[in-house]
Amino acid sequence: QVQLVESGGGLVQPGGSLRLSCAASGSNFRLYAMGWYRQAPGKQRELVAAITSGGSTNYADSVKGRFTISRDNAKNTVYLQMTSLKPEDTAVYYCNGKLVGGDYWGQGTQVTVSS
Repeated sequence: QVQLVESGGGLVQPGGSLRLSCAASGSNFRLYAMGWYRQAPGKQRELVAAITSGGSTNYADSVKGRFTISRDNAKNTVYLQMTSLKPEDTAVYYCNGKLVGGDYWGQGTQVTVSS
């Protein structure tokens, strides 16, 4: 089992940048497929970016070219670098980890993009 703790959210102006971090406890982090999801008020949770255990990535069309997901297996951490932020990126961002037989979520971190 793994526990996930997000950090790095906050208030940023449009066009600004933030980096989210998700620290994982437990063993075998390198085997997990990791992802970042977000949920805006009144909307369904959606996948933002994902990275496999082998390092392959995929992104939602709305964030391609602006967001970058990465992982550091030595630190048991996955990151989401967000640039050129827009007001529509405002949401609670959740870290997710998947392995056969397990699907784990962090508690979420608020990102607000506003002037």
